[in-house]
Amino acid sequence: MPEDAMSADARSNLTVFIVDDDEPIRESLQILLECAGFRAESFATPVAFLESGAPSRPGCLLVDVRMPGMSGLEVQERLGRDGRDRPVIVMTGHGDVQLAVEAMKAGAVDFIEKPFDDEKLLSAIRVAIDRQVRDVHRESEVAAVEARLALLSGREREVLDGLVAGLPNKTIAVELNISARTVEVHRANVMTKMGA
Repeated sequence: MPEDAMSADARSNLTVFIVDDDEPIRESLQILLECAGFRAESFATPVAFLESGAPSRPGCLLVDVRMPGMSGLEVQERLGRDGRDRPVIVMTGHGDVQLAVEAMKAGAVDFIEKPFDDEKLLSAIRVAIDRQVRDVHRESEVAAVEARLALLSGREREVLDGLVAGLPNKTIAVELNISARTVEVHRANVMTKMGA
């Protein structure tokens, strides 16, 4: 499957999660995003977002920085602590350089002031979604490699470790106290199982 087709398919499975305590802003953002072709869900509070199933689904987070109870930065930190990292775009109605610095240090993709330019916001969301697509793709590749590694026998894993260390077959054979021919057989099995 071509990368563009794969990326388009992966993008269609991602959601932009909007967390803002201002209802008119939530509604206008959801309409803007859906008109631009994004799947969007909105939440009135950080707690409503965190207690929903949304944090376990892939996507990006568009979050207001100042909300009662929990700030957008605290939501971002909580997701990171829970191992649910995702691209985050922080919004604020009160331009604050210190908040912008904190958000970016915490890994935010962008920091946008309200009222925001629609195209600037959509551009930031595209960057965030593309980052999430890459992350999801990378995670699936890592899982596939781990699954193939699990197919290796203990001896095949030892041979693989020697190969990765750059050792020739004869050296691996001596270190494992087996024949060079046996190393060749294990090496062939490793290459087949790993899809190399």
